[in-house]
Amino acid sequence: MSGTVGPTQKSRRQCLAALASEAQIRGLQCRPAGPDGALLHASSPSSGRSTMVFTVPSCSHTWTYLWSDGGSADAVDPAKAADLLAAFLDG
Repeated sequence: MSGTVGPTQKSRRQCLAALASEAQIRGLQCRPAGPDGALLHASSPSSGRSTMVFTVPSCSHTWTYLWSDGGSADAVDPAKAADLLAAFLDG
């Protein structure tokens, strides 16, 4: 997989920061949470719903975002992940 940045090259917090940036463009409120900002608290002002997002290494040697109700997205594409997260929180 050329061009793919693996977990050893991109930190968990960098992945969460990229998701937070994209999610904020979509109107979500995001802030770091947990020890050393290892989690992301995301909420929708319009629906009042919120969730915690965390990252885990995936079998494809990248990061995967996970959130409540079985939500997940590949961290390689934070924009797509933010779309999914926003749909979940606004739904």
